[in-house]
Amino acid sequence: MANDSIAEPPADDDLEDLVGEWLTVPDIGERMGLRLSDVRQMIEDRLVLAVRIGPRKVVSVPAKFFGEEGPLPELTGTFTVLGDSRMSDAQILRWLFTPDDTLPVQGAPMDALLAGFKTEVRRRAMEAAY
Repeated sequence: MANDSIAEPPADDDLEDLVGEWLTVPDIGERMGLRLSDVRQMIEDRLVLAVRIGPRKVVSVPAKFFGEEGPLPELTGTFTVLGDSRMSDAQILRWLFTPDDTLPVQGAPMDALLAGFKTEVRRRAMEAAY
């Protein structure tokens, strides 16, 4: 896996606090029963997005990206729509985790995805993308 595929937010970025709970590559491997190389491939394949956070710049993934069975399948299409608009991975994460009072559920687009509003979130992602 190329290190340049992992986004590094600017030093003044509050993305770490905005997202809340993060999982490192070893955390994901342990939680999902996967080899570290499989977790890295999951990131490379953009099934989940990762950024480098904290003082040690550890590769981390938002914990909300995972359900009982693994990465949430509804994420990849949303990543694609937002990425097609040239948003960086850090910008996509910011969009997904920024609270929005106009959503059908309280919270951010990620909360709406978790509540089953994939179509609404994708529609808004398309609007944000263009």
